[in-house]
Amino acid sequence: MSENLIQAPGALLEAELDTLFSVSQILSRSLDLQDTLKEVLQVIGEGCGLRLGLVALLSDETGNELFISAAHGLDVEAAGHIRYSRGEGILGLVLERGRSVILDEVARERRFLDRLGAYAPDKPFIAVPIRIGSELVGVLASQPDTSDDGLLDERAHFQEMVANLIAQSVRLARQVAKEKRDLVDERDDLRRAVRGQYGFSSIVGRSEPMKRVFDQLRQVAKWNTTVLIRGETGTGKELIASAIHYNSPRSASPFVKLNCAALPENLLESELFGHEKGAFTGAVSQRKGRFEQADGGTLFLDEIGEVSAAFQAKLLRILQEGELERVGGSRTLKVDVRVIAATHRDLEMAVEEGKFREDLYYRLNVMPIYVPPLRDRIEDIPEIANFLVTKIAKLQGRELGITDSALRLLTQHMWPGNVRELENCLERAAVMCEGSHIDRDLVLLSGIEERLQPPRPRAPSAATAPISSVDLNDENMDERERVIAALEQAGWVQAKAARLLGMTPRQIAYRIQTLNITVRQI
Repeated sequence: MSENLIQAPGALLEAELDTLFSVSQILSRSLDLQDTLKEVLQVIGEGCGLRLGLVALLSDETGNELFISAAHGLDVEAAGHIRYSRGEGILGLVLERGRSVILDEVARERRFLDRLGAYAPDKPFIAVPIRIGSELVGVLASQPDTSDDGLLDERAHFQEMVANLIAQSVRLARQVAKEKRDLVDERDDLRRAVRGQYGFSSIVGRSEPMKRVFDQLRQVAKWNTTVLIRGETGTGKELIASAIHYNSPRSASPFVKLNCAALPENLLESELFGHEKGAFTGAVSQRKGRFEQADGGTLFLDEIGEVSAAFQAKLLRILQEGELERVGGSRTLKVDVRVIAATHRDLEMAVEEGKFREDLYYRLNVMPIYVPPLRDRIEDIPEIANFLVTKIAKLQGRELGITDSALRLLTQHMWPGNVRELENCLERAAVMCEGSHIDRDLVLLSGIEERLQPPRPRAPSAATAPISSVDLNDENMDERERVIAALEQAGWVQAKAARLLGMTPRQIAYRIQTLNITVRQI
């Protein structure tokens, strides 16, 4: 910009109006405050002939010091350590008084500190406050590229208008930053709450079978290994899967769940893999599947034994390659998902019968975890019952406990529905409870008396009874004793024992593992 143009008030006004318009466009484009302010200073410098310019904002930590946030004609990184307190230098003076400061010549002002070492001593200097309402949040300072031309007041007025525009961007950026911090804090609080809810300590059980489960969980949670959770319905397989995820390195990523038995095959494929717009009737838009939603995290596939043979082949590919195509799409998508599957079915029998793919079985059965039924850990029932009563009391918003006589009664039931049945029984008793404690009578009224079973007389164990006298078809013999007896009769040859029990070698091997039977070497 020429000297004549700078000295002409009309030309300066026209340049300022054009620059002001450009500034408003820049400030409306982005929420990145630092980059936006740098671009604003560059536009002002080029449009209005500024030699140097800077924006200094109050520090969020103290609120009493200015730091240089953006600059034109200066190295911000080199000046990033410089701070101005209230009343310190010209910038501190503006911060203290809340008014603009106009200097005809920098060298004549003894309070000018020149900490940046970049100002021309014979040039003017203008510093104006940046306000959000009545709150002063920073200073906009500049040094024109010309000596005092009699237009400093006009330049200062223009700079004040720019400062007003900058203030609105500062306000919006701080509001967004605060909301982001609040969201991050809320997210962290929720994560801590979820980890507490799904931590290993939240899984109730001190019996030997559960101790083995806990040992397996602590080991498997550390790695990205595929896990297959086995156990009867109602034993808490989903709780186990949640504990694995929230105690793994993927805990900050999504945990997505799907019950494979709840959907028909055609909907299951769309639900897991997603679909493209127009892939089928009703597909009005593109939709991500559960695998994509769980990218970077964990996908829990409950009742995996219920999927059809045709769908098993599609599932096998993504487990092997980590690749999928949406329904109706041709683009191959790569996903990073840890799979945890669960089933109550005998997959070994399903493999033998040709109902479950053998290759998929081995792909899923990398780390099997067997969750014991409640009847095999009767000693855990009092602790589980107290935990569930506390949970029910919290949901109902009242004080509630359970008597010792009621707990003893609960331990006499075999609980074919496992923990889910126990919870339903206690909730019915809580609904009928008018006092503060669930007693024996309320448990009986909840319908448990129809299912109580007296302790069964134990059959002679394989360790004490003669081998030839043990009847493998005796209904009073539990499964563990039956397997041990068959192994004894077969001389601990698993294939022969399997024939005695009408099983396959794979099935008896699975039962030896899950029933914790130590195989003798003969």
